[in-house]
Amino acid sequence: MEPIIWEWVNVLVRWLHVVTAIAWIGSSFYFIHLDLSLRRRDGLPPGVAGEAWQVHGGGFYNMMKYTVAPAELPEKLTWFKWEAYATWLSGFALLSVLYYHGAALYMIDPAVLDIPWWGAVLLSLGALGLGWHGYDRLCKSPLGKDDVKLAAAGFVFLVLVAWGLSHLFSGRAAMLHVGALIGTMMSANVFRIIIPNQTKAVAAMKAGQVPDPVLGKQAKQRSLHNNYLTLPVVFLMISNHYPLAFGTRYSWVIVAVVLVVGAVIRHFFNSRHAGKPTPWWTWAVAAAGVAAIVGLSAAGTRTESAAAAEPARVEFAQVEEVVLSRCSMCHAAQPVWEGIGVPPRGVMLDSAEAISRHAPQIRNWAALSDAMPPGNVTGITPEERRLLAAWADQLPR
Repeated sequence: MEPIIWEWVNVLVRWLHVVTAIAWIGSSFYFIHLDLSLRRRDGLPPGVAGEAWQVHGGGFYNMMKYTVAPAELPEKLTWFKWEAYATWLSGFALLSVLYYHGAALYMIDPAVLDIPWWGAVLLSLGALGLGWHGYDRLCKSPLGKDDVKLAAAGFVFLVLVAWGLSHLFSGRAAMLHVGALIGTMMSANVFRIIIPNQTKAVAAMKAGQVPDPVLGKQAKQRSLHNNYLTLPVVFLMISNHYPLAFGTRYSWVIVAVVLVVGAVIRHFFNSRHAGKPTPWWTWAVAAAGVAAIVGLSAAGTRTESAAAAEPARVEFAQVEEVVLSRCSMCHAAQPVWEGIGVPPRGVMLDSAEAISRHAPQIRNWAALSDAMPPGNVTGITPEERRLLAAWADQLPR
């Protein structure tokens, strides 16, 4: 029963993580839209930066934003923070349930770095902690006074992190950890900067003082970062389901392109919300980025490029031997690999008919990428991967 119980724990924690992430992203996108759609007019109360009229659910809303704080606080004040905290906590729980508990399968690739499971967990915790500290130092450095320079430095920082993690973990774990780090940065921005600064502003008002406007500027800068990182982090967190994203030679470059694509798409919507000229060029950049990702994903695995010589003609018996010896211990009606109770994704590769039916998946997961076997626990060779790719290519489309 243990594998079944862990599978359901995985499902339920993942469900919780998705629900909390929807709540956080939804509120974040709403307030970004609200902030950018504010308009000034004569007659607004003192200290109000602008207002916006909205209609929803059969009613009308008149929203106003104070630059620092109103002259008098209302009796009830809603704080938007638990969505961010719950998203990070559920995400870390999912990381623990799936990756820490299954480190040998999902985190460690002996061809990259052969370490014990506890070493992989320590590296993961260190990457998240040191990654947040490095980002926070960048924001508090002189670069933090210029949003454009800080954004450029942050981009380089994340790309270097992605490159470094690709030399520590399996491709799947490396890309997911970049997403986990960005999620940690975003949540810590709320926990360490945005909410504390708002708390100080409220405390100053209760003491009859004028809140320091610097507190608001700092919080707004971190909120801006969260806004532009939202789309990339969503891609990175779902990337573990797509082997051509994480299991190929230039996965860390794909991360860099995703950061750009996500940022320009958010810039398009931010500009529209603010009433600025529509930056249609952003979609050209996004399309070029997606084309680059597709091209990069075809470069082959990290151990051998797709351009390596392939067998001239492959007999099915050769393919069947490779799949049965490298894949069927998990992908069978009754898996024999310890800790796996059911065939992953319901895919069984224990017969000739099943192998032929799943040729496209075999090509993507085990030939063009090194996603399978996870961590190459069965020792599939580059020659065997080329053989699988050649066989899949010679099949009728």
